This record gives sequence, C-alpha cells and structure tokens, in this order.
Amino acid sequence: MKLFATSLISAVLALSCVTSFAAGDAKPEPAKAAKPVAYKPDVAKGQASFAVCAACHGVDGNSGTPAYPKLAQQHPEYLVKQLQEYKSGKRANAIMLGLATALSEEDMKNIAFWVTSNKAKLGTATDKEMATLGERIYRGGIQERQIAACAGCHSPNGAGIPAQYPRLAGQHAEYTAAQLTYFRDGVRKNNLQMTQNAAKLNDREIKALADYIAGLR
Repeated sequence: MKLFATSLISAVLALSCVTSFAAGDAKPEPAKAAKPVAYKPDVAKGQASFAVCAACHGVDGNSGTPAYPKLAQQHPEYLVKQLQEYKSGKRANAIMLGLATALSEEDMKNIAFWVTSNKAKLGTATDKEMATLGERIYRGGIQERQIAACAGCHSPNGAGIPAQYPRLAGQHAEYTAAQLTYFRDGVRKNNLQMTQNAAKLNDREIKALADYIAGLR
C-alpha cells in the first residue's frame, strides 16, 4: 500500500510538470540590473558659471589671447578631467587651482558641456617652412628617435578622439608650444604618454608642431 501511494504521488508530480510545459510556462527571467542614470548637464547653469572664465577664454570659449587655450568644440570629458586635476593639484596652475577649487563636479560638467557646444574659430599657420616640418612630425613622427606621430591619438585632422584624446585643431600656437615644453621639462605631469613623447622634442620641433596644429582643420 505504501509503495502504491508513493508511485501515485510521483505520477501526479510528473503529470503536473508535463502540463505546465505544455501550457507554455517558462522559468522567470532574472531581473535585469538597473542602468545607472547618466548625469544630464544643465547648460544654462554652465553658461552662467562660465562668465568668470570668459576673461581669459573668451565669452564663447574662443580665447582671443594666444597664451590661453580655445575651449570651444573641445571634448567635454577632457575639460572635466582637466578641471578635476587642477582642483586636486595633479595639474599645476595657480590661477586654475583657485577657480577649480570652488567648483563642484556638477559645476564642472555644466561648464564643460556648455562651452564645448560652441564652434571653434579656425586658426592659421604663420611660417610655411616650420609648418611643413610640423606636419611631417605630426603625421609620421620621428622614427629614428622613437617619437610617435601625433595623428595616431589626436587624429589626422586634429579632431582628437572623444573622451580619450583632446582636440588640437586650430589651437593657439603659443599655448600648444607652452604645453609641449611643460610636458618635456616635467612641469606638466598629468599625462605620462605626453611627457615621454615631448621629452624627445627640441625647441624647433615644438615650435613647428605648434604652428602646424594652429592651421589644422
């Protein structure tokens, strides 16, 4: 009797499984992980906050002073990173340290996404001979001295690669030359790759690269 009851229960369970399968029941899918909510910058606040930056970088991010960089049309992630590194001291600049220290992460993103939405004004090379040398280095590097081509990271037209490598096209030659010199001399220390590459450049090559980059478009 006990054996019969056990067999009967097994049969009922088996029939229940078959019926469920036939009815189209399936195992419940595991819950999908919620996607993190991306921060949506407030460009209106960014524009208002940028007012303090305009004295050096121009009202729309197109600096009229060769010593200060054009920020218009730059990659916003790159600008946020630079502001963070000014604030932390990883990138040294007394003026920018003071300004960045007062900014929150949200302020940085708001400013970066607003100013980079503006179109950059075109620049020009001023010395044909130097620009020719600069083009040769920018596009092909200097193999015998193991100097990498700039185009590999910053793209042939200087547009850069979003979120990785900054836009260079049309940047003031004076500013570009200064940054390359800072990298070479160990003054600017927030990018090891640039430090290693710039360390092999002489003054003439830096000037040539800067002049060529100014005319890139």
